[in-house]
Amino acid sequence: MIAPEATADVAIIGGGLMGCSAAFFLAQRGLSVLLLETDKVGRQASGTNFGNVRRQGRPIFQLPLANRASRIWRQASELLGSDVEYLQNGHIRVCFRDRPENVGKMEEYAAQAREEGLDLELLSGNMLREKFPWLGPDVLAGSHSALDGHANPRLAAPAFARAAMKLGAQVVEDTKIVHAAKVGEDFVLEAEDGRRFRAPTLLVTAGAWAGKIVSQFGEPVKLTPRAPTMSVTEPVPYSILPAVGVMTPDEVETVYFRQVARGNIVLGGSLRAPSYPDEYRAYVMPENTMTQFQHLRRLAPALARLQVIRVWSGIEGYTDDALPVMGASDTVSGLFYAFGFSGSGFQIGPGVGETMAEIIATGTTDIPIEQYAIRRFREGG
Repeated sequence: MIAPEATADVAIIGGGLMGCSAAFFLAQRGLSVLLLETDKVGRQASGTNFGNVRRQGRPIFQLPLANRASRIWRQASELLGSDVEYLQNGHIRVCFRDRPENVGKMEEYAAQAREEGLDLELLSGNMLREKFPWLGPDVLAGSHSALDGHANPRLAAPAFARAAMKLGAQVVEDTKIVHAAKVGEDFVLEAEDGRRFRAPTLLVTAGAWAGKIVSQFGEPVKLTPRAPTMSVTEPVPYSILPAVGVMTPDEVETVYFRQVARGNIVLGGSLRAPSYPDEYRAYVMPENTMTQFQHLRRLAPALARLQVIRVWSGIEGYTDDALPVMGASDTVSGLFYAFGFSGSGFQIGPGVGETMAEIIATGTTDIPIEQYAIRRFREGG
Protein backbone atom coordinates (compact mmCIF):
# COMPACT_ATOMS: atom_id res chain seq x y z
CA MET A 1 0.00 0.00 0.00
CA ILE A 2 1.11 3.56 -0.75
CA ALA A 3 0.81 5.89 2.23
CA PRO A 4 -1.61 8.88 1.95
CA GLU A 5 1.47 11.08 1.49
CA ALA A 6 4.22 8.80 0.21
CA THR A 7 7.79 10.09 0.34
CA ALA A 8 11.10 9.25 -1.30
CA ASP A 9 14.48 10.77 -2.10
CA VAL A 10 13.42 11.28 -5.72
CA ALA A 11 9.96 11.49 -7.31
CA ILE A 12 9.60 10.88 -11.05
CA ILE A 13 6.55 11.99 -13.03
CA GLY A 14 6.20 9.82 -16.13
CA GLY A 15 6.65 6.07 -16.49
CA GLY A 16 8.01 5.79 -20.01
CA LEU A 17 11.45 4.46 -20.88
CA MET A 18 13.23 7.58 -19.57
CA GLY A 19 11.40 7.54 -16.25
CA CYS A 20 11.64 3.78 -15.72
CA SER A 21 15.34 3.60 -16.58
CA ALA A 22 16.08 6.62 -14.38
CA ALA A 23 14.21 4.93 -11.52
CA PHE A 24 16.32 1.80 -12.00
CA PHE A 25 19.66 3.60 -12.06
CA LEU A 26 18.71 5.85 -9.12
CA ALA A 27 17.68 2.80 -7.08
CA GLN A 28 20.92 1.10 -8.13
CA ARG A 29 22.74 4.05 -6.55
CA GLY A 30 20.87 3.49 -3.28
CA LEU A 31 18.32 6.31 -3.53
CA SER A 32 14.67 5.75 -2.69
CA VAL A 33 12.47 6.39 -5.73
CA LEU A 34 8.78 7.08 -6.31
CA LEU A 35 7.77 6.65 -9.98
CA LEU A 36 4.33 8.07 -10.79
CA GLU A 37 2.56 7.14 -14.04
CA THR A 38 -0.86 8.33 -15.23
CA ASP A 39 -1.57 5.08 -17.08
CA LYS A 40 0.56 1.92 -17.16
CA VAL A 41 4.35 2.08 -17.48
CA GLY A 42 5.58 2.06 -21.07
CA ARG A 43 2.12 2.36 -22.55
CA GLN A 44 2.52 5.69 -24.34
CA ALA A 45 5.29 6.75 -26.77
CA SER A 46 7.85 4.41 -25.20
CA GLY A 47 5.73 1.39 -26.00
CA THR A 48 4.25 2.36 -29.36
CA ASN A 49 7.35 3.41 -31.29
CA PHE A 50 9.31 1.51 -33.94
CA GLY A 51 11.94 0.04 -31.60
CA ASN A 52 14.97 1.36 -33.47
CA VAL A 53 18.20 1.07 -31.49
CA ARG A 54 20.25 3.14 -33.94
CA ARG A 55 22.96 5.69 -33.35
CA GLN A 56 23.64 6.89 -36.88
CA GLY A 57 21.60 9.82 -38.11
CA ARG A 58 21.65 11.49 -34.71
CA PRO A 59 23.36 14.85 -34.19
CA ILE A 60 27.08 14.30 -33.72
CA PHE A 61 26.95 15.97 -30.29
CA GLN A 62 24.38 13.34 -29.20
CA LEU A 63 26.60 10.35 -29.93
CA PRO A 64 28.25 10.18 -26.46
CA LEU A 65 24.76 9.77 -24.98
CA ALA A 66 23.81 7.27 -27.70
CA ASN A 67 27.03 5.30 -27.08
CA ARG A 68 26.23 5.09 -23.37
CA ALA A 69 22.75 3.83 -24.21
CA SER A 70 24.17 1.29 -26.67
CA ARG A 71 26.28 -0.28 -23.93
CA ILE A 72 23.18 -0.60 -21.74
CA TRP A 73 21.13 -2.21 -24.52
CA ARG A 74 23.85 -4.81 -25.04
CA GLN A 75 23.73 -5.69 -21.33
CA ALA A 76 19.95 -5.37 -20.96
CA SER A 77 19.01 -9.01 -20.41
CA GLU A 78 21.65 -9.53 -17.74
CA LEU A 79 21.10 -6.10 -16.18
CA LEU A 80 17.31 -6.32 -15.97
CA GLY A 81 16.78 -10.04 -15.60
CA SER A 82 14.33 -10.14 -18.51
CA ASP A 83 14.41 -10.20 -22.29
CA VAL A 84 13.59 -6.99 -24.18
CA GLU A 85 14.16 -8.75 -27.54
CA TYR A 86 17.22 -6.66 -28.29
CA LEU A 87 18.89 -7.88 -31.49
CA GLN A 88 22.25 -6.40 -32.43
CA ASN A 89 21.78 -7.10 -36.11
CA GLY A 90 22.90 -3.72 -37.38
CA HIS A 91 21.25 -0.68 -38.92
CA ILE A 92 21.58 0.55 -42.49
CA ARG A 93 20.71 4.06 -43.57
CA VAL A 94 20.27 4.36 -47.31
CA CYS A 95 19.79 7.14 -49.84
CA PHE A 96 17.74 6.98 -53.01
CA ARG A 97 19.21 7.30 -56.49
CA ASP A 98 17.40 10.57 -57.20
CA ARG A 99 19.25 12.23 -54.28
CA PRO A 100 22.94 11.56 -55.13
CA GLU A 101 24.05 14.56 -53.05
CA ASN A 102 23.28 12.52 -49.94
CA VAL A 103 26.23 10.20 -50.62
CA GLY A 104 28.64 13.04 -49.85
CA LYS A 105 26.65 13.87 -46.73
CA MET A 106 26.92 10.23 -45.63
CA GLU A 107 30.69 10.34 -46.07
CA GLU A 108 30.97 13.57 -44.10
CA TYR A 109 28.78 12.20 -41.29
CA ALA A 110 30.77 8.95 -41.13
CA ALA A 111 34.05 10.85 -40.71
CA GLN A 112 32.61 12.92 -37.85
CA ALA A 113 30.92 9.93 -36.21
CA ARG A 114 34.17 7.96 -36.21
CA GLU A 115 35.69 10.58 -33.92
CA GLU A 116 32.86 9.88 -31.46
CA GLY A 117 33.33 6.12 -31.52
CA LEU A 118 30.73 5.15 -34.13
CA ASP A 119 32.18 3.17 -37.04
CA LEU A 120 30.12 3.21 -40.22
CA GLU A 121 30.72 1.18 -43.37
CA LEU A 122 29.82 3.03 -46.57
CA LEU A 123 28.51 0.77 -49.32
CA SER A 124 27.44 1.26 -52.93
CA GLY A 125 27.23 -0.61 -56.21
CA ASN A 126 28.07 -4.34 -56.14
CA MET A 127 29.18 -4.31 -52.50
CA LEU A 128 25.81 -2.93 -51.42
CA ARG A 129 23.86 -5.51 -53.48
CA GLU A 130 26.02 -8.42 -52.33
CA LYS A 131 25.48 -7.58 -48.67
CA PHE A 132 21.81 -6.59 -48.93
CA PRO A 133 20.39 -8.21 -52.09
CA TRP A 134 16.79 -7.39 -51.13
CA LEU A 135 17.35 -3.64 -51.61
CA GLY A 136 15.57 -2.15 -54.62
CA PRO A 137 17.19 -0.52 -57.68
CA ASP A 138 16.16 2.95 -56.44
CA VAL A 139 18.67 2.62 -53.58
CA LEU A 140 21.98 4.26 -54.50
CA ALA A 141 24.15 3.80 -51.39
CA GLY A 142 24.05 2.91 -47.73
CA SER A 143 25.76 3.54 -44.42
CA HIS A 144 25.94 0.39 -42.30
CA SER A 145 26.35 0.37 -38.52
CA ALA A 146 27.03 -3.22 -37.52
CA LEU A 147 26.75 -2.65 -33.75
CA ASP A 148 23.26 -1.13 -33.75
CA GLY A 149 20.00 -3.03 -33.88
CA HIS A 150 16.43 -3.05 -32.60
CA ALA A 151 14.36 -4.10 -29.59
CA ASN A 152 10.72 -4.59 -28.61
CA PRO A 153 9.38 -1.26 -27.26
CA ARG A 154 6.45 -2.96 -25.56
CA LEU A 155 8.86 -4.83 -23.28
CA ALA A 156 11.57 -2.26 -22.53
CA ALA A 157 10.05 0.26 -20.09
CA PRO A 158 8.17 -2.41 -18.06
CA ALA A 159 11.41 -4.40 -17.77
CA PHE A 160 13.21 -1.38 -16.31
CA ALA A 161 10.26 -0.72 -13.97
CA ARG A 162 10.29 -4.31 -12.65
CA ALA A 163 14.05 -4.18 -12.16
CA ALA A 164 13.71 -0.87 -10.30
CA MET A 165 11.05 -2.38 -8.04
CA LYS A 166 13.36 -5.26 -7.18
CA LEU A 167 15.81 -2.64 -5.93
CA GLY A 168 13.15 -1.01 -3.77
CA ALA A 169 11.63 1.64 -6.03
CA GLN A 170 7.90 2.32 -5.66
CA VAL A 171 6.09 2.30 -9.01
CA VAL A 172 2.62 3.84 -8.78
CA GLU A 173 0.47 3.44 -11.89
CA ASP A 174 -2.97 4.90 -12.70
CA THR A 175 -1.97 8.10 -10.91
CA LYS A 176 -2.35 11.38 -12.74
CA ILE A 177 -0.44 14.28 -11.18
CA VAL A 178 -2.44 17.48 -11.62
CA HIS A 179 -0.51 19.86 -9.39
CA ALA A 180 3.19 20.14 -8.57
CA ALA A 181 4.91 22.76 -6.42
CA LYS A 182 7.97 23.22 -4.27
CA VAL A 183 7.02 23.79 -0.65
CA GLY A 184 10.01 24.53 1.54
CA GLU A 185 12.67 21.95 0.75
CA ASP A 186 10.31 19.41 -0.83
CA PHE A 187 8.25 19.02 -3.95
CA VAL A 188 4.62 18.28 -3.16
CA LEU A 189 2.72 16.46 -5.90
CA GLU A 190 -1.04 16.11 -5.89
CA ALA A 191 -2.84 13.42 -7.88
CA GLU A 192 -6.25 13.73 -9.48
CA ASP A 193 -7.72 11.43 -6.83
CA GLY A 194 -6.36 13.59 -3.98
CA ARG A 195 -3.34 11.52 -3.03
CA ARG A 196 -0.16 13.45 -2.29
CA PHE A 197 3.50 12.60 -2.78
CA ARG A 198 6.57 14.37 -1.44
CA ALA A 199 10.28 14.34 -2.32
CA PRO A 200 13.20 16.81 -2.16
CA THR A 201 14.09 16.01 -5.79
CA LEU A 202 11.75 15.84 -8.77
CA LEU A 203 12.44 14.48 -12.26
CA VAL A 204 9.86 15.19 -14.99
CA THR A 205 9.83 12.55 -17.74
CA ALA A 206 6.21 12.97 -18.79
CA GLY A 207 6.66 13.05 -22.56
CA ALA A 208 3.95 14.93 -24.45
CA TRP A 209 2.30 15.78 -21.10
CA ALA A 210 5.40 17.40 -19.59
CA GLY A 211 4.45 20.91 -20.74
CA LYS A 212 1.68 21.19 -18.16
CA ILE A 213 4.04 20.20 -15.35
CA VAL A 214 6.95 22.47 -16.27
CA SER A 215 4.63 25.43 -16.75
CA GLN A 216 3.72 25.16 -13.08
CA PHE A 217 7.38 25.95 -12.34
CA GLY A 218 7.49 28.97 -14.65
CA GLU A 219 9.46 27.28 -17.44
CA PRO A 220 6.98 26.75 -20.28
CA VAL A 221 8.05 24.68 -23.28
CA LYS A 222 5.94 24.35 -26.40
CA LEU A 223 5.37 20.68 -27.24
CA THR A 224 3.58 19.67 -30.42
CA PRO A 225 1.81 16.30 -30.10
CA ARG A 226 2.20 14.05 -33.11
CA ALA A 227 1.25 10.46 -33.88
CA PRO A 228 3.58 8.04 -35.69
CA THR A 229 2.16 5.69 -38.30
CA MET A 230 3.05 2.10 -37.42
CA SER A 231 2.11 -1.23 -38.98
CA VAL A 232 3.14 -4.87 -39.01
CA THR A 233 2.77 -7.37 -41.83
CA GLU A 234 2.13 -11.07 -42.10
CA PRO A 235 5.26 -13.18 -41.41
CA VAL A 236 7.63 -14.26 -44.16
CA PRO A 237 10.88 -16.26 -43.93
CA TYR A 238 13.39 -14.43 -41.73
CA SER A 239 16.08 -12.97 -43.97
CA ILE A 240 16.51 -9.24 -43.23
CA LEU A 241 18.77 -8.73 -40.24
CA PRO A 242 19.39 -4.97 -39.93
CA ALA A 243 16.86 -2.23 -39.27
CA VAL A 244 16.59 -0.04 -42.38
CA GLY A 245 16.00 3.71 -42.68
CA VAL A 246 16.25 6.42 -45.33
CA MET A 247 18.48 9.50 -45.30
CA THR A 248 16.40 12.27 -46.87
CA PRO A 249 15.29 15.83 -46.12
CA ASP A 250 11.78 14.95 -47.30
CA GLU A 251 9.62 13.67 -44.41
CA VAL A 252 7.38 11.65 -46.69
CA GLU A 253 10.38 9.50 -47.72
CA THR A 254 11.59 8.78 -44.17
CA VAL A 255 10.29 5.21 -44.11
CA TYR A 256 11.98 2.59 -41.93
CA PHE A 257 11.41 -1.10 -41.39
CA ARG A 258 12.78 -4.13 -39.55
CA GLN A 259 12.05 -7.83 -39.53
CA VAL A 260 11.49 -9.62 -36.24
CA ALA A 261 12.63 -13.20 -35.65
CA ARG A 262 9.05 -14.46 -36.13
CA GLY A 263 9.21 -13.13 -39.70
CA ASN A 264 6.87 -10.12 -39.50
CA ILE A 265 7.95 -6.79 -40.98
CA VAL A 266 7.48 -3.79 -38.67
CA LEU A 267 7.07 -0.58 -40.65
CA GLY A 268 7.15 3.05 -39.54
CA GLY A 269 8.15 6.56 -40.52
CA SER A 270 6.96 8.87 -43.30
CA LEU A 271 4.14 11.26 -42.42
CA ARG A 272 2.77 11.64 -38.89
CA ALA A 273 -0.72 12.54 -37.80
CA PRO A 274 -1.95 14.86 -35.05
CA SER A 275 -2.46 13.34 -31.61
CA TYR A 276 -4.54 14.44 -28.64
CA PRO A 277 -2.79 14.11 -25.25
CA ASP A 278 -5.74 15.48 -23.26
CA GLU A 279 -7.92 12.73 -24.66
CA TYR A 280 -5.15 10.09 -24.65
CA ARG A 281 -5.92 9.45 -28.30
CA ALA A 282 -3.81 8.98 -31.42
CA TYR A 283 -5.25 7.91 -34.75
CA VAL A 284 -3.76 6.04 -37.69
CA MET A 285 -4.45 7.78 -41.00
CA PRO A 286 -4.84 5.13 -43.73
CA GLU A 287 -3.31 7.43 -46.34
CA ASN A 288 -0.09 7.53 -44.28
CA THR A 289 0.10 3.74 -44.30
CA MET A 290 -0.32 3.76 -48.08
CA THR A 291 2.45 6.37 -48.41
CA GLN A 292 4.76 4.14 -46.36
CA PHE A 293 4.19 1.25 -48.73
CA GLN A 294 4.86 3.51 -51.71
CA HIS A 295 8.37 4.15 -50.44
CA LEU A 296 8.82 0.65 -49.03
CA ARG A 297 8.42 -0.54 -52.63
CA ARG A 298 11.46 1.58 -53.53
CA LEU A 299 13.46 0.25 -50.57
CA ALA A 300 12.64 -3.45 -50.77
CA PRO A 301 10.22 -4.23 -53.63
CA ALA A 302 9.33 -7.73 -52.46
CA LEU A 303 7.97 -6.45 -49.14
CA ALA A 304 5.43 -4.13 -50.73
CA ARG A 305 3.26 -7.13 -51.63
CA LEU A 306 2.78 -8.23 -48.02
CA GLN A 307 -0.51 -7.98 -46.16
CA VAL A 308 -0.79 -5.64 -43.16
CA ILE A 309 -2.24 -7.42 -40.14
CA ARG A 310 -2.23 -4.58 -37.58
CA VAL A 311 -1.74 -0.81 -37.41
CA TRP A 312 -1.22 1.40 -34.36
CA SER A 313 -0.01 4.76 -33.20
CA GLY A 314 0.94 6.65 -30.03
CA ILE A 315 1.39 10.14 -28.63
CA GLU A 316 4.79 11.80 -29.05
CA GLY A 317 5.84 15.29 -27.94
CA TYR A 318 7.95 17.36 -30.36
CA THR A 319 9.92 20.48 -29.47
CA ASP A 320 10.34 23.22 -32.06
CA ASP A 321 14.01 22.33 -32.61
CA ALA A 322 13.42 18.53 -32.39
CA LEU A 323 15.91 18.29 -29.49
CA PRO A 324 14.92 17.10 -26.02
CA VAL A 325 14.83 19.05 -22.79
CA MET A 326 17.29 17.33 -20.50
CA GLY A 327 19.09 18.44 -17.34
CA ALA A 328 18.42 20.70 -14.37
CA SER A 329 15.75 23.37 -14.14
CA ASP A 330 17.07 26.86 -14.73
CA THR A 331 15.01 28.35 -11.91
CA VAL A 332 14.12 25.72 -9.27
CA SER A 333 16.71 23.78 -7.28
CA GLY A 334 16.18 20.03 -7.09
CA LEU A 335 14.07 19.98 -10.27
CA PHE A 336 15.23 18.02 -13.34
CA TYR A 337 13.85 17.34 -16.80
CA ALA A 338 14.05 14.68 -19.51
CA PHE A 339 11.26 15.05 -22.08
CA GLY A 340 10.51 16.24 -25.62
CA PHE A 341 12.50 13.57 -27.45
CA SER A 342 10.59 14.29 -30.66
CA GLY A 343 10.18 10.75 -31.92
CA SER A 344 13.86 9.85 -31.50
CA GLY A 345 14.13 8.82 -27.86
CA PHE A 346 13.94 5.03 -27.80
CA GLN A 347 17.59 4.20 -28.47
CA ILE A 348 18.98 6.85 -26.12
CA GLY A 349 16.33 6.17 -23.44
CA PRO A 350 18.44 3.98 -21.12
CA GLY A 351 21.38 6.37 -21.56
CA VAL A 352 19.12 9.26 -20.60
CA GLY A 353 17.99 7.38 -17.49
CA GLU A 354 21.52 6.57 -16.40
CA THR A 355 22.76 10.09 -17.12
CA MET A 356 19.92 11.74 -15.19
CA ALA A 357 20.51 9.37 -12.27
CA GLU A 358 24.18 10.30 -12.33
CA ILE A 359 23.41 14.04 -12.37
CA ILE A 360 20.87 13.76 -9.56
CA ALA A 361 23.11 11.57 -7.40
CA THR A 362 26.46 13.30 -7.99
CA GLY A 363 25.68 16.71 -9.47
CA THR A 364 27.70 16.11 -12.63
CA THR A 365 28.18 13.94 -15.71
CA ASP A 366 30.74 13.53 -18.48
CA ILE A 367 27.95 13.25 -21.08
CA PRO A 368 27.49 16.58 -22.92
CA ILE A 369 23.92 17.78 -22.42
CA GLU A 370 24.26 21.57 -22.68
CA GLN A 371 22.48 21.52 -26.05
CA TYR A 372 19.34 20.29 -24.27
CA ALA A 373 19.15 22.93 -21.50
CA ILE A 374 15.66 24.32 -20.94
CA ARG A 375 17.02 27.87 -20.91
CA ARG A 376 17.31 27.78 -24.69
CA PHE A 377 13.57 28.34 -24.97
CA ARG A 378 13.81 31.50 -22.92
CA GLU A 379 16.98 32.84 -24.55
CA GLY A 380 16.17 31.87 -28.12
CA GLY A 381 12.46 32.52 -28.06
